[in-house]
Amino acid sequence: MLLRETLDQYDTRYATTDEAAARQRGINDAIALPDCNKDRPFAAIWCAFKAVYVVSKARPDVVISTGAAPGFMCILAGRLTGAKTLWIDSVANGEQLSMCGRLSVKFAHECLTQWEHLKGENRPRYEGAVL
Repeated sequence: MLLRETLDQYDTRYATTDEAAARQRGINDAIALPDCNKDRPFAAIWCAFKAVYVVSKARPDVVISTGAAPGFMCILAGRLTGAKTLWIDSVANGEQLSMCGRLSVKFAHECLTQWEHLKGENRPRYEGAVL
């Protein structure tokens, strides 16, 4: 949501695992994705299929994820459909990159970290914090 003000100038679609939280922030047309993680493989498979469907239907030019498995699934779906992809780590992982962060470094076109000590030689890059 911290990026919303910047993104509102574009034709933007939001995908979330929590539609109620999106509505509380004035996003009434957010697309629901199932929550998933490495410990819930069937949920992850369902989320991947839904992400591919959602991204294929929307045909975005750019897919941005701020972390977590559902967002990573959208990054992969974006790559499959030819979208540029950007992963921005969440502020939740200040000690090390999350598993999705480590995967995004390999799959996303661009990766940014909000923690200077987590920047890599090439990726992820540190350009400052969102907060």
